[in-house]
Amino acid sequence: MTSLYDDNVAASFTSDLEFRVYTSRLLGGDSSLVLHGGGNTSVKSVVDGEEILYVKGSGWDLATIEAEGFAPVKLDVLKEMAALDKLSDTEMVSQQKAAMIDKSAPNPSVEAILHAIIPFKYVDHTHSDSVVTISNSENGIENIKEVYPNYLVIPYVMPGFILAQTIYRELKHIDWDKCEGIILHNHGIFTFDNDPKISYEKMIKGVTQAEEFLDKKANFIIEKYMPRAELNIENLKEIVSQEKGYEVFLKINQSPLALHYASQRNLNDFAKRGVLTPEHIIRTKRDPMILEDENIQKSIDTFEEEYLEYYNQFTSNEIMINPTPNWVVIKNYGTVSFGKNEKEASIIEDINNHTMLAVLRADMLGGYKSISLSDCFDMEYWELEQAKLKK
Repeated sequence: MTSLYDDNVAASFTSDLEFRVYTSRLLGGDSSLVLHGGGNTSVKSVVDGEEILYVKGSGWDLATIEAEGFAPVKLDVLKEMAALDKLSDTEMVSQQKAAMIDKSAPNPSVEAILHAIIPFKYVDHTHSDSVVTISNSENGIENIKEVYPNYLVIPYVMPGFILAQTIYRELKHIDWDKCEGIILHNHGIFTFDNDPKISYEKMIKGVTQAEEFLDKKANFIIEKYMPRAELNIENLKEIVSQEKGYEVFLKINQSPLALHYASQRNLNDFAKRGVLTPEHIIRTKRDPMILEDENIQKSIDTFEEEYLEYYNQFTSNEIMINPTPNWVVIKNYGTVSFGKNEKEASIIEDINNHTMLAVLRADMLGGYKSISLSDCFDMEYWELEQAKLKK
């Protein structure tokens, strides 16, 4: 991975926030780092004599973020919140909103508290495909520690307050002068520095380390396949639309990657092993539907029955999301993603492409392994994640 930081461009910036917007967009412009609203960044600054954390606002995309996409929150309030023993989602959102110096700004990222307690001016967080591919393998923790011996490695923890609280408790054990970054298992990578360029280039260096590890241990080459199965697309669209309750838009994917993925044996086991990063689940659900014959209705019924079992196993009286699949892997045909419109279907397909490649490469490291079913449910039904879809 190559740094795109341009000193000539940066020479025109005069404020902390201008630098923050610039490097955020550099990160967001690379889909191997963040996808469709993923990742978050921040900068600590001073406004009218008060320390303020400018953190990515919920609903904004790093690829296109502007200055108004950063929520300005009082830093001391966020640090006080990190020290609490308990904090509900509703209380966290309410207290963060109350601590904003501009109430018209977007709600702060769910990771605002975590950004606040990292004692550096600039903090960058991405969901790098390479990092998460290594992490989402059977020997993920061991491999991550091999690649990142000078990073703080945190086993998977629910994002938001629980994660911030976990990091807060680690503060007493961290020598920040020797800590090059933080790896959140099954989630992503943090880098930080008091200089925007250095923080950004630490991210580039950290992700490059993961890429080099994968090139050495999992140098995956996609075999070329031709579609060997047929599909009644109109029938698929009609049945899925009926189950969803609205007419869906279909995105058909018969790329070399999709065909390779759909040609695997035992698809029902192979292709149903979970999401690449936790936040993807609100777009794709945990797994795709598998279609290995012409009986589309039977396959959807099976998927919905399994989803109901999953829901009943973990629910605490949440309102069940529509159990119909959001994408399907079709034996020897490819994949199809469903959306309310072309944009939604394209987002789901994009996430699926990154996931499929990660699964295939993680299998070369000993096997792909995502977060647990219960952790999936917690993310899928987390009100703060569902709020993103409403936006």
